[in-house]
Amino acid sequence: MKQYFLNNGYAVFEPNVRGSSGYGKEYASLDDVRNRMDSVKDLKAGVEWLQDHPDADADRIVAYGGSYGGFMVLSALTEYPDLWAAGVDVVGIANFVTFLENTSDWRRSLREAEYGSLDEDREFLQEISPTNNIENISAPLFVLHGENDPRVPVSEAEQIVDDVRDQGVPVRKLIFDDEGHGFSKLENRKQAYSAVVEFLDEHV
Repeated sequence: MKQYFLNNGYAVFEPNVRGSSGYGKEYASLDDVRNRMDSVKDLKAGVEWLQDHPDADADRIVAYGGSYGGFMVLSALTEYPDLWAAGVDVVGIANFVTFLENTSDWRRSLREAEYGSLDEDREFLQEISPTNNIENISAPLFVLHGENDPRVPVSEAEQIVDDVRDQGVPVRKLIFDDEGHGFSKLENRKQAYSAVVEFLDEHV
C-alpha cells in the first residue's frame, strides 16, 4: 500500500507511536488502558514535525491506518481535527465498548488486557471512543472493512459512517462481502488501493 501511495505522488510518514512493537515490552505497554490516548498525542507530535519539514504540505496531511491503526485515525480526527485534510480508516475500532462486546470470545480476553475491561473500565472506554466524540470530526473520511471480520466486526464501520454522515461531513464506505480482517484477495486489494487514491485525489 505504501508503494502504491508513493507511485501516485503521496509521501508516507510512518511513526512508531507509544505502544508500537520493536522497542521492548516497556515501550509496547506505554499506551495500555488509561494511557491509551498518549499514542494519539504522538500522531499530533508527528504532524507538528511535518509542519516544519520543507517537503511537506501542512494543509494536505492525511491520517491512514488499519485495525488498531483505524482507531488511531478516528481518534486523530476527533482529538485534533484541525490537523487533518482527510482520514482513511481500514477495519478500525470506532467504539471500544461495542468492539469488545461483539468481537470473537477468544479475542476479547486478549484485548481487554491491553485496552481495558468492560467490567472495570467501561466508562473510560466510552469516553475515549471516537463515536462519542464524533461532533469534532470535520475532515472527509473513507472507511473500508470486510463483512466477515471476526476481530473488528463490520458494525464498527457501519456506526462510524452513519455518525459522520449525520454530522454532514463527507464520508465514503467500501465493504467487501468476501473479506475478513483485512483484504486478502488481489482484486479486492486493487479495488481498495485505487479507491483510496481516488478519494485522496478528490479531497486532498
